[in-house]
Amino acid sequence: MTATEDHIDRLPAPALARPTSQAERVADLLRTFVIDGALAPGVRLSEEKLSRKYQVSRNTLREAFRLLSRERLLVHHMHRGVFVNRPTSEDVRDLFNARRSLELPAVRGAGNAPAELVRAVGAAVDEGERARAEEDWWRMGSANMHFHEALAALARSERINEFMRQVLAETRLVFHVMAAPREFHDPYLKWNRRIHLALVEGNAETAAAELTEYLDTSEDQLVTAFVELERTSRT
Repeated sequence: MTATEDHIDRLPAPALARPTSQAERVADLLRTFVIDGALAPGVRLSEEKLSRKYQVSRNTLREAFRLLSRERLLVHHMHRGVFVNRPTSEDVRDLFNARRSLELPAVRGAGNAPAELVRAVGAAVDEGERARAEEDWWRMGSANMHFHEALAALARSERINEFMRQVLAETRLVFHVMAAPREFHDPYLKWNRRIHLALVEGNAETAAAELTEYLDTSEDQLVTAFVELERTSRT
């Protein structure tokens, strides 16, 4: 069995639901696998195996691949196939710019957010704390993605939710490249809790200030690591 076959065999089989077309549903499913860490950079996506596993046509898969290629999650290499993309340090910088544009206004405007949206932020922190207690660092990474998704959801916009899922899928690929989930997630869990508590107390500006420092610190850490990785790969 090849590495590609092994990755695809281990993918879960949730119901294809939500978006309108079959290709969009498949794209959403694959995007979720990237966000949750089930698909890593460099993995080749076999049309044959995915078509058989999810009972969709190859034409549907190809359209889903095109959608995700436009989101920079997949890349097509001539005569080799479709692969999960591998981000660069410049991608990291651009992703954090996008995240600031999506997350910070949502948090600043969260003073009147429905209680269930604030609870969703707390539930993601709870998920991360459970993962840390079990030393499940990859699940902690998934919980962190859910935390930031919940922050963007405070904007109460389906379009922002959609954009955020795309950005977080790319962000998860960044953490996959680093392959050190504890180092890049554990230090931020207490920060997540502080942001949640500020939201619970109605201190949206405090939460936004915490998030601003959080994103700056995380970007610096990741860009530094990526630049060093790229420098080493060139020598």
